[in-house]
Amino acid sequence: MTTATEISNRIIEAVMAQKLAPGSRLGEQQLAMLFDCSRTIVREALTRLATRGIVTVSARRGWYVIEPSQDEAREAFEARRVIELGLLHQLKVVDKTALRQLKSHLQREKAALAGTDVGMRSFLLGDFHVCLAECLGNSLLADTLRDFTARTTLIAMLYQSSHDAAQSCADHVRIVEALEAGDIAGAEALMSEHIGTVQSALRLQASSDPLAGLRDALAPVRKSPAQATPTARARKPRAAPSSIPPASDPDAPADASTYLGALL
Repeated sequence: MTTATEISNRIIEAVMAQKLAPGSRLGEQQLAMLFDCSRTIVREALTRLATRGIVTVSARRGWYVIEPSQDEAREAFEARRVIELGLLHQLKVVDKTALRQLKSHLQREKAALAGTDVGMRSFLLGDFHVCLAECLGNSLLADTLRDFTARTTLIAMLYQSSHDAAQSCADHVRIVEALEAGDIAGAEALMSEHIGTVQSALRLQASSDPLAGLRDALAPVRKSPAQATPTARARKPRAAPSSIPPASDPDAPADASTYLGALL
């Protein structure tokens, strides 16, 4: 029977491969059928993921993948920067075994870039940071980075990142080259630049107005008389000619009743 750990790991992997989008619903019954286990085990796996900040639960919606806010996106990248730069900063030397493992991971990244499996490419690019922590001998930080990498993957999907996968791979290659040359400070600087580049590629709005999207969607639509529907024209109130702005006047205010009538 599938364990709760196996289920949570599969969900994390699916997120990192961009196969589970932000807001995806995770039904207990469906997951229990998929993994051939009880809903109790599924609930245990989802509860663990909720503790790790990957899923959340609502009394009305059930379990679903998180949809990070802009503030949470910034915090996630700041947390990654602190962890990864700190990990490199305290490093003295990288042994040959660790370098072989990192180079092997880079080869898999390059193969994924040349192939057509977008999910594998996304997973490997994110997993490089987890692999780096593991190779440097810190399994605790590796586990933490896995969760933060999953969250930043969701952020990239939610905020339509324009960052190029090939550039990410090239950044990783340069970081490993610096480590191999013994340039720890250089590797730290390259990692800081890499994380900053990934973060800057997010399409975060400068404004934190929570109604910005709804405000734009419900802004009045200007229509010419020829485009107005018969129903809308019929509902337009009659008024003295002098009180109605000329139709050709570009500054004439939109008729709110006409707009709402067309919507309804």
